Amino acid sequence: MVAAGNDFIVIKLPLSTGVALNKLARSMCNRKYGVGADGVLFLKRSRAADARMRIFNPDGSEAESCGNGLRCLARYYQDLKSRSRGGLSIETKAGLVQAKTNRDSVKIRLTDPRDIRLDIPLKVERRNLKVNFINTGVPHVVIFVEGLSGLDPVRIGRIIRYHRSFAPRGTNVNFAEVMNKDSIRLRTYERGVEDETLACGTGSAASALIFALKTNAAGRINVHTQSGETLKISFAKSRGAITDVWLEGKARRLLSGEFLYQSQGGLYV
Repeated sequence: MVAAGNDFIVIKLPLSTGVALNKLARSMCNRKYGVGADGVLFLKRSRAADARMRIFNPDGSEAESCGNGLRCLARYYQDLKSRSRGGLSIETKAGLVQAKTNRDSVKIRLTDPRDIRLDIPLKVERRNLKVNFINTGVPHVVIFVEGLSGLDPVRIGRIIRYHRSFAPRGTNVNFAEVMNKDSIRLRTYERGVEDETLACGTGSAASALIFALKTNAAGRINVHTQSGETLKISFAKSRGAITDVWLEGKARRLLSGEFLYQSQGGLYV
């Protein structure tokens, strides 16, 4: 499945399985010897919501949440239930998330942002920078730049991702360029993928919210991603606090198939 250029493998898990999910994700996400993806989404039953999502990155690490992944999972769940639209709740490691589907568009309500820190001094390659930090389900650094197209987000992003200021788990890194009072362009280095991706849902939300906090922008921001698609971030802001954050964009299913995975315990399909 794909959402704004983020591609994911979605698997509906049985109640029990002998497969190590982290090893399976590493194998499937390999773009040369596997299927190739930005992550694997495992759909499971939940006692607290309609469904539960676990997401594993290409390096085998498990993420707390994923905005575009959640939108894909919501679309997939609705397809399983043969419903073209409607609402559902999804359990993640970051908390409960609400989703709404309407034809090819899916919007999700993210958990309220936390750990917001603005204008953090950071030294990178002998340069003194001011960066911003916010957790929108997963940790994100947001840096506002000029000349976004000429930037090297992988080299700079990797340094900040592993910077001691964000240890031990590290952070995603977003480079944002202001277009106008309600639009920004974005490039993101994603933790776990360890590369730039064409889009990042929680990163788009993080960058839009930091933009709103620093400029007093209104409650709806358009984020133009590297894939060419635009994600819409809406939110409520009162006395500096941000709540009711929604991420909206297209999500679609590309193909279905079988994957032969050889583990120590045998062959799995």
